[in-house]
Amino acid sequence: MERLLWASTPSSLVCGGKRGKGDDAVVVDPMGAVGQLGEWLCRAAAPPAPAPRVCGTPGGPPVTARRVRLRDGRHLAYEESGVPRETARYRIVFSHGFTGSRLDSLRASQELAEELGVYMVGFDRAGYGESDPNPARSVRSAALDMEELADALGLGDKFYAVGFSLGCHAVWGALKYIPHRLAGAAMLAPVVNYWWPGFPADLAAAAYGRQARGDQWALRVSHHAPGILHWWMEQRWLPLPTSTVVDNTTHLPNKRDAEVRRTLTADGTLARKREMATQQGIHESYYRDMTVMFGKWEFDPMADLPEPSCPVHLWQGDEDGLVPVELQRHVAGTLGWVNYHELPGTGHFLSAVPGLGDTVLRTLFG
Repeated sequence: MERLLWASTPSSLVCGGKRGKGDDAVVVDPMGAVGQLGEWLCRAAAPPAPAPRVCGTPGGPPVTARRVRLRDGRHLAYEESGVPRETARYRIVFSHGFTGSRLDSLRASQELAEELGVYMVGFDRAGYGESDPNPARSVRSAALDMEELADALGLGDKFYAVGFSLGCHAVWGALKYIPHRLAGAAMLAPVVNYWWPGFPADLAAAAYGRQARGDQWALRVSHHAPGILHWWMEQRWLPLPTSTVVDNTTHLPNKRDAEVRRTLTADGTLARKREMATQQGIHESYYRDMTVMFGKWEFDPMADLPEPSCPVHLWQGDEDGLVPVELQRHVAGTLGWVNYHELPGTGHFLSAVPGLGDTVLRTLFG
């Protein structure tokens, strides 16, 4: 399984050496064509993922954040910034990235937020931090969580949806499922799903193949056999390297990204962020994130989204070591209504780019 190939169906990513002869011949991916059988066998033999340690329950972490109760009984923890929501001209709901939390934000200056009248609320996505797990988590549920949070806080008929990295799946979901609630949307370095049918086969396969071997396998399992992902990720006897993304050891070609990671590792910030994000269980946070982002979507953002009535902006660094810039260019080029902002000499950690938070606010509201 040295590289990815595509079957005749665009959405089918398969592994193998070379295509066979004939129009539809292809080497079968053992994680794809027989993935369901393999998943069933592994689930029968492997123990289930551990039950979450839900915040506020006996044996679980304490509840320290402000939370709202959703219609299904779950709680979402949130953190507010900017101007008071009652006096704000613009209201943003922010969806954090992989390993993030409600404390993440655009990091715009308070002075600009007050000048423009911007209120922002970040929230722990389901299973992260102090937000209750959701075993039925999906792209759609992520968008609806944003909507329910906005309603619970009285943000009005429309709000702005902003996401970072993997958390942008909630913004794509909002554009699909609740477009009538959006005044605008912005995505910063949004993670892509290599199995979106709108990607050219050779482009996606080449980008996928440049990942570390452990990351390739983690995504294969996330897509083809999500039910065994926890078991797969927790094994250490497998003759394969672990996921560099989960271990936070991915090669970062951008110098600023590499320095930011070194600094945050040295002072313990990354360890504290991981502890906070996964306190209810790594399965409910990281691993469910992976199966939602890289699983089988109900829609293709490049084919199944009508042009929204609100502006949509996308920022991407051209030296991003986690999201292939060539795939992002294809997404933006396919969707003519996306306002694409490519940042030269910039990596994935856009929050570390001086002044970018202010630039995003001025672009949205200035």
